[in-house]
Amino acid sequence: MRQRTAIVIGGGIGGLTAAVALHRQGWEVTVLERAASLEPVGAGIALAANAQRALDTIGAGDAVRDMAVPQFTGEIRTPRGRRLARTDNAAAVRRFGGPVVVAHRAELIALLAGRLPEGAVRTGAPAEVADPGDPTRPDRPARVRLLPPAETADTANAANTPHLTADLVMAADGIHSATRRALFPGHPEPRYAGFTSWRLVVPALRRPYAAHETWGPGGVWGSVALHDGRVYAYATAAVPPGGRAPDGERSELLRRFGSWHQPIPEILAAADPAAILRNDVRTAARPLPACHRGRVALLGDAVHPMTPNLGQGGCQAVEDAIVLAHRVASDRSLAAALDAYSRERLPRTTEVVRRAERIGRLTTWRSAPAVLLRGAAIACTARFAPDLALRPLDGIADWRPPGGTYASGAPGARPAHPAR
Repeated sequence: MRQRTAIVIGGGIGGLTAAVALHRQGWEVTVLERAASLEPVGAGIALAANAQRALDTIGAGDAVRDMAVPQFTGEIRTPRGRRLARTDNAAAVRRFGGPVVVAHRAELIALLAGRLPEGAVRTGAPAEVADPGDPTRPDRPARVRLLPPAETADTANAANTPHLTADLVMAADGIHSATRRALFPGHPEPRYAGFTSWRLVVPALRRPYAAHETWGPGGVWGSVALHDGRVYAYATAAVPPGGRAPDGERSELLRRFGSWHQPIPEILAAADPAAILRNDVRTAARPLPACHRGRVALLGDAVHPMTPNLGQGGCQAVEDAIVLAHRVASDRSLAAALDAYSRERLPRTTEVVRRAERIGRLTTWRSAPAVLLRGAAIACTARFAPDLALRPLDGIADWRPPGGTYASGAPGARPAHPAR
């Protein structure tokens, strides 16, 4: 039989996971990444138990668990440092069957790319879908147009650029997905969620601190140690979209968070101003009618952008990839597989988007009475429900991949780790 072919547009976490999953099923896979290299912008990513179980199906789950910080604890605090709630990975294991691992994106990208054959990933290769094809007709494959580097799809030269064909195209081209716009013209673009985020990674601190999220008026700061000692930090603030600090983002963070409790001032003192990322947070304005059209499937932020408040953006992209690969392998026809993919993923990801957005709105409260009420509610609830910080992930982090093998059953895999 002819070897089936797939093209992945976008070499991020979701795209690479999908590529690995199909490669393991015998597909010939090509990943087209617009950037000049796969080295992602420096930031961390949270991988809950649902993503780890999904990664178990491609043999990568244990490598991710090895990135977990021993004796991980997490707290919700006030800007003055008062603890409102606390949890740890032992609680996550009890509740969801696995820990929450915070990894550097570069490590995860390298882990996934290393599971693809040499030459499968083409960097500096912007691309667009020229024809989504027809999954019911063997003579109508999907066609992808390669674009000249640093040029856009509407340039005069685009029509003359080379084309590739494939049985399946997986578009993981991010929140500003050109593929989404091409497949669903007129659908509302992701909308501003009401706050902006900053992300940074700094060297190890002088002494260790518990991971924490600190909720203040109109903003949040989070700090968490990575397994190699470096610290990943993130912040959000309710500000108008499109802003930039005239004196640099480190100065902006100092103004907003520099007087908050340690280790926040220490992290800001260690931050490289040039390495601080600022991005407006956007979320899906309305669910798409489907996750696919023709032979093209959308993954991750391309189909369900969400706020970062549940730490599920990357996790849901990984789930998308594994479910799509499972369906393609299980269903008799590609058309049936893609229909099943949309049926399974749309309701789940829509709910995750809504939950994340609800929490995001809470973080934008500014008035002193509202902030005091919010803190009191968190502290009171945590007293009677110690796993408060994990409860929003009920029904999300306990997900298991369809037909998959998990850490406790995959050949050669270690049992799922208990709390460390």
